Amino acid sequence: MTRLSKEESRYLESKLNRVPNNLENGLVEAEWSEHCSYKSSKAFIKMFPKKGKRVVIGPGQDAGVLDIGNGFVVTIHIESHNHPSAVDPYGGAATGVGGVIRDILSMGTRPIALMDALRFAPPRTDDELTGSSNSEWLLRYAVKGIGDYGNCVGVPTIAGEIEFDPSFTNYCLIDTACIGFGRRDSIVRNRANYDDLIILVGGPTGRDGIHGAAFASKTYLHSDRSAVQIPDPFLEKLLIEAITEAVEDGAIKAMKDLGGGGLSCCLSELSDSLGMGFDIELKDVHVKETGMSPLELMLSESQERMLIITDHLKFDKVRQIFDKYELKYVILGTVKNHSNLVIRSNKRIVADIASSLVANAPLIKRSSKRPSHLTALKRGFKQPATPSDLTKVLHSMLSNPNVASKEWIYRQYDHEVGLRTVIKPGYADASVLALKNGTFLSLKLDGNSKHCYIDPYQGTLGCLSEACRNVACTGAYPIGIIDHLQFGNPERPEVFWCFRRAVHAIINFCKFMDIPVVGGKVSFYNETPKGPIKPSPVLGAIGLIEQRRLITQSSFKDGDSIFIIGKTADELGGSEYYEYVHHITGGKVPMVDLKINKLNLESILLLIDKEVVSCAHDPSKGGVAVALSEMAILGGVGLEISVDKIPNSCSRIDNLLFSESHSRYIIGTHEPDKVERILSGIGGLVYSRIGKVRNQNVAFNMDGKILINTDIQTLEANFKKLEQIMTR
Repeated sequence: MTRLSKEESRYLESKLNRVPNNLENGLVEAEWSEHCSYKSSKAFIKMFPKKGKRVVIGPGQDAGVLDIGNGFVVTIHIESHNHPSAVDPYGGAATGVGGVIRDILSMGTRPIALMDALRFAPPRTDDELTGSSNSEWLLRYAVKGIGDYGNCVGVPTIAGEIEFDPSFTNYCLIDTACIGFGRRDSIVRNRANYDDLIILVGGPTGRDGIHGAAFASKTYLHSDRSAVQIPDPFLEKLLIEAITEAVEDGAIKAMKDLGGGGLSCCLSELSDSLGMGFDIELKDVHVKETGMSPLELMLSESQERMLIITDHLKFDKVRQIFDKYELKYVILGTVKNHSNLVIRSNKRIVADIASSLVANAPLIKRSSKRPSHLTALKRGFKQPATPSDLTKVLHSMLSNPNVASKEWIYRQYDHEVGLRTVIKPGYADASVLALKNGTFLSLKLDGNSKHCYIDPYQGTLGCLSEACRNVACTGAYPIGIIDHLQFGNPERPEVFWCFRRAVHAIINFCKFMDIPVVGGKVSFYNETPKGPIKPSPVLGAIGLIEQRRLITQSSFKDGDSIFIIGKTADELGGSEYYEYVHHITGGKVPMVDLKINKLNLESILLLIDKEVVSCAHDPSKGGVAVALSEMAILGGVGLEISVDKIPNSCSRIDNLLFSESHSRYIIGTHEPDKVERILSGIGGLVYSRIGKVRNQNVAFNMDGKILINTDIQTLEANFKKLEQIMTR
């Protein structure tokens, strides 16, 4: 387990004016772990812009809350289960889903949708000489764990993304986000009075997951199966219904999920936030196994458990609801007018410590240093030769698992349960949910470890730009950002430098775009014996669509004229073209010009509002050639593109086709003259009409010369490569 440093032990003793006993020390070790305390990152992430006209509750609670009008709110949170999933991909991924669902539930809202962002080593290709069979095992069972849990509790998994990279060999990153919906006046804002009842409800407490927070706060070097919790989605479903009913009856005054650190963190954090003390008795806690010590009871991270606070008048109502759903519960203690966390075992006090001391670890000032690999990449970079057969390159790019269709994954998720899903996975750049108040929510997660490895600042800006472009392509304006910052050991100055650059990028982007950060997570110590993972921030955008007529998909339609907004540059660093086709790492990563980014986003939304757009898609991984092919595949149509009409500053034709420059949009329209008239009236906008949809042939021409000539059937066959790998 993670031990306190000598400095932390001295700090603890000085605050207590005594030596802590074994239980007190254990509580503090759990809460002061990096996973729970954010002691390395808190000073930086508190600088995120968090205020906005729709923000009801920002970062710092179990979930962020956004006002969407007519008295309704949405809640959102993101979590990870990386180390546990590397040990047990099914259980680790499933319990990650359960935990983030309870975060949403703890705000008093009903969970209505899930998203996931996944990172694995590349799967084996047909030649069996590259890739990792272990990656396929991790992917297969992580996807099954996410799907099974979400399907069982009736919360659809509607959106996500996946990336394959060798830095994740024998490891994985499993990010899960959950969205909730409810009335603004039903939000549980956590309040309590003297002598209120503290109730533990849900699953029994066992030895599974003990030291889980500590396990997640050190480098992953071995398989610690005991630190992985055991999922029970059917029990979670009962919890969802019971808690929702209790919230609707006004019977819950405060509530918190038991996540990392178990009771130790849940009790200390809730007590500290309320500014009141808790007197807790452990003897009646329902358990999975006998003989558990007070320390084991306090540190267990057994799943499907919630802590609620109610008063004596409402207790009968709470009891009736829990009995109705056959949920086990225990009155764990009462709220007191002091400020301590007092733990008893059979009436004997076994711990008595200030909640604020446990809940607030002393922050650590980490040193940072620009990574040496950045200089080495720059010095060693050489541009590859331009391939003679660009048709073959396009086919190869579409078969790249990072680009290929992810249908094999999302087909395993029930993304329609709840009857809210308007745009399902695979049909647009983001998924869209219908909400009870008549509005629609567009949601997407994005990340790019390859870009962030070469330039963590521009790479993170690019992730933010892409997430916002994706929701914009469905007709939504971004109203909130969530982030999950995943890095290696923060004690390494080069790792911490990358983290700080990513934070700086989020601050600058969100301030300029005036989009608040409403929630997030920091995950350090993502390393294997081979070293740290590549910097892997995952950014999520939440977009609001006011009217159904604005909802836009990504498939070309017969008769479409094709336009592109934005300019393509020689920005191939970290691109799928360099990495997958040429096996090159390095070069200049795509840069985000914030002014152009905002102008282009607002322009695409203007076109959608004017109802002159039949489809929209943003070129990202694979560049414009891949984006056009994806739109053609989705629509089952061919296309003819005049490559020389694409606005660019590229020095080579392959760069123009496969550069991943940001802030670009491809649209299809049946009203090209109207589109031309609207776009020509926007000052400073770069755009062009570049082609048209036609039969089944796919052709890219340059000055009358054919560069790429293929057909939609061949493109689609290559696009299904990931499914072929995972079902062979």
